[in-house]
Amino acid sequence: MARILIILAVLAAGVGTAYYYVSPKTNKDLPVINPVDLEEEMVDPDLLRVGYGHHIGSFSFTDQNGERVTDAVTDGKIYVAEYFFTTCRSICPIMNSQLQRVQKAFKNDTNVVLLSFTVDPETDDVEHMRRYADLMHADDDKWFFLTGNKKDLYALARKSYFILKPAEAENKHGGDGDFIHTNNFVLVDRQKRIRGYYDGTSKKEVSQLIEDMKQLLQEK
Repeated sequence: MARILIILAVLAAGVGTAYYYVSPKTNKDLPVINPVDLEEEMVDPDLLRVGYGHHIGSFSFTDQNGERVTDAVTDGKIYVAEYFFTTCRSICPIMNSQLQRVQKAFKNDTNVVLLSFTVDPETDDVEHMRRYADLMHADDDKWFFLTGNKKDLYALARKSYFILKPAEAENKHGGDGDFIHTNNFVLVDRQKRIRGYYDGTSKKEVSQLIEDMKQLLQEK
């Protein structure tokens, strides 16, 4: 059985720490990651008790064109999800330059999409997201920059993608004092299952992500 490793999220001031068990990068089948495979502190207790059979939940947000985008955009596709904000001057520009590599690698593959969720929807309205998408030379049919209700964005981050520890009660899922900032990319398969976490600031990790995506595309 493949040994499980831990990936640490890059931190900035006021940023929480994320820990994950992730399979080593090999040519073997990619793991299907469930709540039981993660550090307990990263998972909502109710989900931890379920343990297995995890799938990304439904969502509905607004993209850089002002269009409503739901989880249906990922139906039958594999995708990479990240959380960022347009005014970030630390890890986000690095991460999105790496996502440009992913977009280029799958430019002509309609079975791949990229989702960039904002953690700062009060600033990141459609206008800001449009400008940022243009700066990234994003293909509007492949790379979606999503904004919307903060509580919904944060609940999805914690209850579906597990990219940060559950929030404190007073800030639960998008309260005034709640803020997430993580370097993790999440790879999701056609069945909306998590298949890997990658350091979005690492060229080596993103190169492995690209290879793993190619492998997922071959899965039946």
